[in-house]
Amino acid sequence: MAQQEVLTSHPFNNVTENIFSKIGANLHRRQNHPICIIKEAIYDFFNSQRPGTYAKFDELHPVVSAAANFDEMLVPAGHVSRSPNDTYYIDADTVLRCHTSAHQAATLRQGHPAFLITGDVYRRDSIDQSHYPVFHQMEGLRVLEPDEYGGDPAAGAAAAERELKELLEGLAQHLFGSGTECRWVDAYFPFTTPSFELEIFFNGQWLEVLGCGVVEQQILDKNGFEGRRAWAFGLGLERLAMVLFQIPDIRLFWAEDQRFLKQFRAGDLRTAFKPYSKYPACFKDVSFWLPETGFTENNLCEVVRGAAGDLVEAVELIDAFTHPKTGRTSNCFRISYRSMERSLNDEEINAIQAQVREELTAKLGAELR
Repeated sequence: MAQQEVLTSHPFNNVTENIFSKIGANLHRRQNHPICIIKEAIYDFFNSQRPGTYAKFDELHPVVSAAANFDEMLVPAGHVSRSPNDTYYIDADTVLRCHTSAHQAATLRQGHPAFLITGDVYRRDSIDQSHYPVFHQMEGLRVLEPDEYGGDPAAGAAAAERELKELLEGLAQHLFGSGTECRWVDAYFPFTTPSFELEIFFNGQWLEVLGCGVVEQQILDKNGFEGRRAWAFGLGLERLAMVLFQIPDIRLFWAEDQRFLKQFRAGDLRTAFKPYSKYPACFKDVSFWLPETGFTENNLCEVVRGAAGDLVEAVELIDAFTHPKTGRTSNCFRISYRSMERSLNDEEINAIQAQVREELTAKLGAELR
């Protein structure tokens, strides 16, 4: 699908202009960008483990079928991630991928037994300094050869789990330093069993860095590797970069400000971000009676992002009140506006806030107070 077809008049389409503008930015392919630096560091590690083994893909378009994004990855029909509240739909059958796993089945069908897929992914989410509707993931997978586990399925699952944990602990030490303490936490993902999350102890606290597991057998059986066993992982590049480079606000990754971009160099994982002048925030509150149905905080955040773009820093519920007689509920949200590059003036923020108020009524059916 061509990029211009992402914005359509289809009634199911919920891709805003703000989100559309991010498609094709390809931060993960800009050589000196922190996202690309992390990607290349991970490539280097996997190349060192099994030279020439892993096919690498970082140009796959983010528009995918809902079937590839959900069905082929065994996401249940009623799973919350399928909701338009969480996922950007172009039409009822087409989405902006919400994970790089959306390409896993197709890549297996192409005959690749080991690969790393990197790309931008899209999710409707809250607004704060660590969440953004577009971020970058890397998907890794390797199918084991039968002679690596004697052809026995149970032994194959154990071998896949063992190799996976050894590799990812090695990756954590490659990125964060030798001696980095790791621990494994049981988790649930529809497409792996058993499933795990890897946590590392870094700067005095435990941090979750990725999810992984042994690939569900039916995914392999349906996509060209019947009877084989495999492992897979998925990690967020922003999460790693914010920790490694001490970047405090996820919006900075999208900045074109040279004071940010010139601080990083390809191959250097030890750069600590040096904050430059931080411009003051502007706070605006908005109170409204909730409509009887259909309101979610994600929908509110989309309205605010649509009006403010990257000028919005946070949206926080600061008060909720239910009228004792009518049973109606009122919410008050505080919106923090802050530019990473300049001071904001009252005139432009008032104009943005007026647009937010108008669209709360027009799009979400809220009654302003």
